[in-house]
Amino acid sequence: MAFLIWFYVHNKYEEIIPTRFNRQRREVCFMPEDAEVPVFVPWESLSAWVIEAQGVNQYGVQRQYGMGLGFFYNDRVVSVEFSCAALPIAISHWEAIRAYMEYEVHTLKEITDPLDLQGPDDPPHEGLHTFRNARARLHQEIRDKQRGWVYGFFWYLFHVMTFWTLPFYLTEWEVGRVKRMARQALPEAMRDWSEPLPKEQWAKPSPELLRMSAQVRALHTRHPQRPITDIFAEVYRAEKSGKRSA
Repeated sequence: MAFLIWFYVHNKYEEIIPTRFNRQRREVCFMPEDAEVPVFVPWESLSAWVIEAQGVNQYGVQRQYGMGLGFFYNDRVVSVEFSCAALPIAISHWEAIRAYMEYEVHTLKEITDPLDLQGPDDPPHEGLHTFRNARARLHQEIRDKQRGWVYGFFWYLFHVMTFWTLPFYLTEWEVGRVKRMARQALPEAMRDWSEPLPKEQWAKPSPELLRMSAQVRALHTRHPQRPITDIFAEVYRAEKSGKRSA
């Protein structure tokens, strides 16, 4: 039953066209369910939000969190939403997207890599290289007396009991299959839009965004312990009130 569920979900990659972000064009590409062609949205016109809900049942108080992106299309809101484990994680999802678009962050490792199992030439996903890097680090830690032989024994025992490198080979296969399926499902207009542009044709941030970003950095420098979400909110309110007064 678990295999059938996995197979059903996995084949959705042939039908679902993912949202794509293009920082050279500073645009986001959506494929709404009832649209025949992709919709290209300017990056700075995109709306993002975090969802927080709570309810009470026989087990106690339960909370749910989520993160969403959206825009207006044909007089209605088109959105992409997904659940998150906690509020900081939902905010972090948006910050990862924003870092990619605004600061040219290329990989998740540049933001955070707590296990540090990605080599400089490794692909960004987990796979066989992850296992090899973990084993090499274990041997180095044992040589440096940071780990004992007992830890090393149980490390090997765990991986032998979980079929050694088989899970990592399966991960490599799945990642490759998803890439092939997703690439085939992309409309031609989206593939053309995804092609790289000469640097002289790259879109530039708007003066408004540059001004507000400078205000955020200045306010964060003065109050480094203040939550960044509060700083963003204050700068946004000041910008909007200034426009209304003008």
